[in-house]
Amino acid sequence: MTRAVVLVLDSFGIGEAPDAARFGDVGANTLGSIARWAAQQGRPLQLPNLCRLGLAHAAHAATGQWPEGLPQTAPQRATYAACAELSAGKDTPSGHWEMMGCPVPFDWGFFTPGAPGENIFPAELLQRWMQAAGIAGTLGNCHASGTEIINRLGDEHVRTGWPICYTSADSVFQVAAHEQHFGLERLLHICELAKPIFDEARIARVIARPFVGEAGQYRRTGHRRDLTTPPPEDTLLDHLQAAGREVISIGKIGDIFAHRGTGEVVKAEGNAALCEATLEALGRCRDGGLVFSNLVDFDMHYGHRRDIAGYAEALEAFDRWLPTLEAALRPGDVLALTADHGCDPAWPGSDHTREHVPLLMASPAWAHTLDAGVRESFADLGQTVAWHLGLAPLAHGRSLLGERA
Repeated sequence: MTRAVVLVLDSFGIGEAPDAARFGDVGANTLGSIARWAAQQGRPLQLPNLCRLGLAHAAHAATGQWPEGLPQTAPQRATYAACAELSAGKDTPSGHWEMMGCPVPFDWGFFTPGAPGENIFPAELLQRWMQAAGIAGTLGNCHASGTEIINRLGDEHVRTGWPICYTSADSVFQVAAHEQHFGLERLLHICELAKPIFDEARIARVIARPFVGEAGQYRRTGHRRDLTTPPPEDTLLDHLQAAGREVISIGKIGDIFAHRGTGEVVKAEGNAALCEATLEALGRCRDGGLVFSNLVDFDMHYGHRRDIAGYAEALEAFDRWLPTLEAALRPGDVLALTADHGCDPAWPGSDHTREHVPLLMASPAWAHTLDAGVRESFADLGQTVAWHLGLAPLAHGRSLLGERA
């Protein structure tokens, strides 16, 4: 029996999806923008290991163009593809659920941005939540960057004790509060109270955003918690659990799947720590099991903040670490690298972008290279892993490695 390791490079898109026009994202290309920026700096993006697994070729399949400055040499002992998304949205839960075999055909609810100073959350829902949570008032009530709003309203939050409430282009209701002045457990509790109330507006996630620090130096911590609506169908994780297999979830995977089928959940703060946690989990994962990791910094710190330089540096750091993970694979193991959506750091605004994502797979046992082309669904990843681990076929997706659906 063998094991599987899936790493999600959160937001690492490789070019506009076929339906990008519906989202206003025609021309979005996370990898392409970063590669072009790096080339303009006179130092091409250095991703030799990802390119060895087929990254540049997958991007070329998606767009018909080679990412500027990346080598076009043939991949080695890898299976690679570009995957489009079937799900109706370009949000984090939909992307992750689909890659595990559960596309999301419906639209989530969203909070439409208002005029400056205009409240955007439904007053009736907000009042019910405040009453249930024993809160006298809230701050924010707007679209905002999480780092910007805690620095803008952090002092008032500490003074009043009122939580900071905000949203983004995602289907989220986010609540920020100071770990010491407000209390971490209290923050988590009031977010738990908010989830069933905001479910009525079809909001996918209520997110607790704790922070620490003093005036002018507030910073978010790794104690974030996402309270997520469960997937509407069984995922690969449910099938693994039913078969008695081991699942080790790294980072925010447990929260994304509402802790259904996610097994042991390991938290860590920052890509480097998440990579090390992945390596440690792989070292003890039993045969037939799955290690499933999300590297959130690409999205949270660089994509949404439109930090091209930071994104480029983070990608290069991951690429340098990748051989360490490959060296830890046993002969029958399979490694899959992918993403859940795009977040082009050169695109206007701060929203996710509707893009193809890469699917790069490798195993020490493989002597071949397979160009799997452009796939119609992220669910092909889950079907492929199910096939590799000897599980029954999932309801959605087509395996890259076998003939079965």
